[in-house]
Amino acid sequence: MSRIRLGMVGGGSGAFIGGIHRIAARIDDRYELVAGAFSSTPEKSLSSGAELGIDPKRCYGDFAEMAKREARLKDGIEAVSIVTPNHVHFAAAREFLKRGIHVICDKPLTSTLADARKFVKAVESSDALFVLTHNYTGYPMVRQARRMVAEGAIGTLRVVQMEYPQDWLTEAVEEAGSKQAEWRTDPERSGAGGCVGDIGTHAFNLAGFVTGEQPESLAADLHTFVAGRRLDDNVHVMLRYASGARGMLWSSQVAPGHENGLRLRVFGARGGLEWAQEDPNNLWFTPFGEPKRLITRGGAGFTETIGHRTPPGHPEGYLEGFANIYAQAADLIEAHRRGQVPDHLLPDVQDGLRGVRFVEACVRSSGRNAAWVDL
Repeated sequence: MSRIRLGMVGGGSGAFIGGIHRIAARIDDRYELVAGAFSSTPEKSLSSGAELGIDPKRCYGDFAEMAKREARLKDGIEAVSIVTPNHVHFAAAREFLKRGIHVICDKPLTSTLADARKFVKAVESSDALFVLTHNYTGYPMVRQARRMVAEGAIGTLRVVQMEYPQDWLTEAVEEAGSKQAEWRTDPERSGAGGCVGDIGTHAFNLAGFVTGEQPESLAADLHTFVAGRRLDDNVHVMLRYASGARGMLWSSQVAPGHENGLRLRVFGARGGLEWAQEDPNNLWFTPFGEPKRLITRGGAGFTETIGHRTPPGHPEGYLEGFANIYAQAADLIEAHRRGQVPDHLLPDVQDGLRGVRFVEACVRSSGRNAAWVDL
């Protein structure tokens, strides 16, 4: 199959996540980046495009212009990656979706619940595909854990523990000119949730992906430790599931000593599983009453089909997790060319809606002194 012609909105000079998406799209050689609206001004977009070797005629001043022109071109983009701050996601995606251009969008879905609901309608009314890059769902051992839970390896689910601590916002770096911190701590661009929306949603999404269950209510305590910061930087959430299971989520960006400590533990009536993002190629499985068992990517007991770019013992991690999302999105796009839409495990617009609902419920609960609220 020919490479998928890819565009990008955002991800210009100095942006972090845009570079990650570009690397992920290149790893398996399934895409070719040919166009973009890389920044908020035409000058910056043109400069960023030049650094990437993009034809100046296809470096656009804004995403609306890009969507209109690319849709008219015979060799226009087939898919677009949206890697902007949260508040731009919906407006940008809508322009491409209504023109039949597939959208690969960074998380969270939007910065408001109202926009998230509109987003769902826009996806449902388009013939184009939509993929949300909750990249941790692309890790091989996360897929392995999901398979084992679904096959009954741990029995009936009882307890889910999620945590995601970081330390990069321990001080007010947004006031010192950190581009990444500036928009993430700005409610106009990030939404009503700070830490809970930025990384808490990753932990929440990961738990739902692995267990196959979603909580029906929660009680949240969102707190801001750094003086003058307008959004939360530490979060504690208790969760109740319809099945009777219980969950606990902690996410923090003011936890010194933690760089990217996403971790998931799930316990059932027959055993437990544990996975840590900073040790991504290992999954611990403990059947009740038996010694712990280590399952490794590509090793004995590993039954997943992704994660085979390198031999066992050669770690795959963050970039490869993103690449797995992009590779499977490419599979869907190629199937769409043939008029097919196969089953898949990629995060979609409904996963995005659940994430925004989670943030909204956490903010609502915390505003009521951590009262229990329905999701």
